[in-house]
Amino acid sequence: MSVTDTQISKSAAQPLPASAVVAVVGTGAMGAGIAQVAAAAGHVVKLLDNRPGAAAKAIEGIRAQFGKLADKGKMSTEAAQAAAERLIAVDQLAELADAALVVEAIVENLEAKQKLYGDLENIVGADCIFGTNTSSISVTSIGAALQRPERLAGLHFFNPAPLMKLVEIVSGLATARVVADTLFATAAAWGKTPVHARSTPGFIVNRVARPYYAEALRILNEGGGDCATLDAIMRDAGGFRMGPFELMDMIGHDVNFAVTRSVWNAFYNDARFTPSLIQQELVDAGFFGRKSGRGFYDYREGAARPAPQVAVAQHAPDEIVLHGHSAAVHALADRLFERNIPHTWGEANDGRIAETGGAVIFVTDGRTATQRATEMGIANVVLIDLALDYATAGRIAVGAAINCFAPAVGAAISLLQAAGFEVCRLGDTPGLAVMRTVAMLANEAADAVNQGVCDAAGADAAMKLGVNYPRGPLEWADRVGLPAICAVLANLARFYGEDRYRVSPLIQQRVFAGKKIHD
Repeated sequence: MSVTDTQISKSAAQPLPASAVVAVVGTGAMGAGIAQVAAAAGHVVKLLDNRPGAAAKAIEGIRAQFGKLADKGKMSTEAAQAAAERLIAVDQLAELADAALVVEAIVENLEAKQKLYGDLENIVGADCIFGTNTSSISVTSIGAALQRPERLAGLHFFNPAPLMKLVEIVSGLATARVVADTLFATAAAWGKTPVHARSTPGFIVNRVARPYYAEALRILNEGGGDCATLDAIMRDAGGFRMGPFELMDMIGHDVNFAVTRSVWNAFYNDARFTPSLIQQELVDAGFFGRKSGRGFYDYREGAARPAPQVAVAQHAPDEIVLHGHSAAVHALADRLFERNIPHTWGEANDGRIAETGGAVIFVTDGRTATQRATEMGIANVVLIDLALDYATAGRIAVGAAINCFAPAVGAAISLLQAAGFEVCRLGDTPGLAVMRTVAMLANEAADAVNQGVCDAAGADAAMKLGVNYPRGPLEWADRVGLPAICAVLANLARFYGEDRYRVSPLIQQRVFAGKKIHD
């Protein structure tokens, strides 16, 4: 029986049985990782690679991993041995005839993937599902060359596949719903967290993640901060596991830049995805990051890692006045109280959170400090950045208006230091670092939801599990407040005069309705 939509009611939520044979074509890091996951779940797994001996070598590595898991008590010795015995190296496509699922993890080339699955159509049974692990090629395009494209869907794992929980289940235009549902259920049975996505450029993760790199690159390009300082801010204030520059160095600029260009081209050069000339230069120079020895950082032997630029420690100010009821000011008050720093409360209602030494301190709203100072008629404006949690953050970024007197900037920094923050001063950059990045991540996730690529829960799960974000972008936007996110984006758009910062229709509609994304 062939796979058709008429089977949805009977099998949509059913995973492939453990008795089903899984084939993995391409036994590099991703293919081997997927094979390990499937074998551990009870499947006989056939591995095929066009490089002589590669499949057998991959099996040796997977078996060694099973042995290590058994040694650490994460698998029983019996289970590890049984899983190892379910791995079979094969030499010819014809040996995959009994496969119920064929996962390809070969080169990212449309023609190569089309040919592989086109050849397999004449070998495997009518019920066999094709699951491409492509990270950037359209599932619709791959399927267009097949006799029965309805059997093909994306089964996109993240590296390393045995450890990363997320799997994107990507439906092309012709993908049968039962195929996507079966892969979803199968991934869940394998211990993963699957999310449904529609085949659009970048799917969920590679699309929504672009601003994490793009905004940092723009700040760097404008001289707003250096790599080490921006990385430290994103880690220690934003809560991200890695800063954008060290992450790009780890991924490899050849890979990261290629994905950005692919998404940008696929969206017809949408300004939101414009690649960075700085990263283009690194690629042109062969400075790919860790694997080449140089990227934004120098990884060669003896090279020193630059330290973030931190404001010199100063004495606590004599007088501190706090204002308002925002999360930032209440966290600041608690931190001052814990350190026995005296402060009083004022009644200003213009958004300021503190005053000290002539400085008036606000949380950034996407305007520069200079613009805010001019519009409010207050010379000594100092802005602080967003933090994942102001109560526990170890670092905070600040920016000051061009005309702000140096003693006032110093007083603002001393207040924040007295509250236990390491303070990093950036240039007078609109939106600073964390705020503009989070706003843009949320905006891109909202657009993905608005365009039917995924739902809000799927977008948040994908970014938390696929790239280890500390909070889903839409959940984060709800916590900050959609009106605030909308204002940041609108102010960035006005400052730069670019369509790059246009506000997602979904965010605008939710703001008009007075609702959160997740309501």
